[in-house]
Amino acid sequence: MDPKHIAELHLLTGDPSRVILNPQIVEQLSRDFYWYSPVLRKQLDGKLGEVVVQPLAAAEIQKILRYCYLPVTARGAGTGNYGQAVPLEGGVVLDLSRMDRIEEVRPGGVAVCQPGVRLGELENEGRKVGWELRCYPSTIIKASVGGFLGGGSGGIGTVAHGMLRDFQTVPAIEVVTMEPEPRIVLHEGEAVHEILHAWGTNGIITRIWLALTPAVEWSQCVVAFDTFTTAFDFSEKIATGAAWIKRLVTVFEWPIPSFFTPIRQYAPEGKTLIFFMIASSQLAGLESAARDAGGIVTHSGVYPGLSARPLLSDYTWNHTTLWAMRSDDAYTYLQCGFDPDTVREQMRQLRERFGQEFLFHMEFMKRGDGRVFPGAIPVVYYTTEERLNEMIDFCRKIGVWVANPHVNNVEGGGRYRADNVQLLAKLRYDPKGLLNPGKMVTFHSVSATTGVPTK
Repeated sequence: MDPKHIAELHLLTGDPSRVILNPQIVEQLSRDFYWYSPVLRKQLDGKLGEVVVQPLAAAEIQKILRYCYLPVTARGAGTGNYGQAVPLEGGVVLDLSRMDRIEEVRPGGVAVCQPGVRLGELENEGRKVGWELRCYPSTIIKASVGGFLGGGSGGIGTVAHGMLRDFQTVPAIEVVTMEPEPRIVLHEGEAVHEILHAWGTNGIITRIWLALTPAVEWSQCVVAFDTFTTAFDFSEKIATGAAWIKRLVTVFEWPIPSFFTPIRQYAPEGKTLIFFMIASSQLAGLESAARDAGGIVTHSGVYPGLSARPLLSDYTWNHTTLWAMRSDDAYTYLQCGFDPDTVREQMRQLRERFGQEFLFHMEFMKRGDGRVFPGAIPVVYYTTEERLNEMIDFCRKIGVWVANPHVNNVEGGGRYRADNVQLLAKLRYDPKGLLNPGKMVTFHSVSATTGVPTK
């Protein structure tokens, strides 16, 4: 990068230590967990920013964007798996990790914070005053609130409270635009969907309002079943049962439990495991129901918080994929939603077609209409990109929804809005396509036909 740009960035921040040129640090902050995908690994290895800037406030970001007017890629903690935070065209990596202040947790259960706040910290602070996160990813210790809003979807808690974009979990978001004169724009109500899961392509998130839920005293429980069928039946009963107060219902068919080496003692050979987070007041009832259904309780106990050992969430959601990859780096994953009415037939067809190439890891979730359904992050064995695409195509053919984690754009990732509000916001707020360029592919095709200027 031209030295004069570096000098100007020093002046704009007033702190040269927050303008980083060290090649090792720039490389580290130009990456995320895209390497979960063998396809993205080939596409994104070696993609780097030229400089990292660490702003402290929205007004500072305005000054930086006003001056830069070159590619800018925002990043949170870099725990995403789609390459959301990887700069495709160099330029500036805007590292928001120092914007990490929790402003308040309001009495009604809404947290107001900056984007760099770690989700684990927000969970701990909320619980001090009787609240907790509605949902969070398995990377809660490291993941940032802004990164979760920009590129995440759901996680632990989704079985009860829906996905991140459901049930007004995000009442408001503030962003800085990439216009010739950058503005600070507040989005409230339905307008937040312009920004949620847009990968920082249409605004830099600078302030967040996040709805919480009353804190519960939780317990963790591991139950083993002889067969996947009996385990799935029991997990579905608990997940869909309105009387059960739950935060996590996860099913792993064998051999997935064998990958969890630190807790292997809870995984009897050849058994399907279910992990639960259940209200402590219901733990005894859950254990009794599990035994009546033929299950064996291999671990249970009160959950003291994120310091729990074992912390069962470290093995669920996409952490499951990580443990599989540690066992054999040919494993990767898909992200699926099954039809609650035909899920058993869908699973039968997948097993018949792909055998042990497609291992069932089911995560129960609540939809926006309130119905709990079986989602999945199946562990799949990668041989070729063609075979992986065959799996995706077959899933869709039999009615299994797939968010493809092996593509590096918002549209292909499965959370792109059909009403195009994310695209329309980009056309307004980033007319030259400088925010995380290349990650919203419809932008260039639309702007070419509408006369919106691009680079």
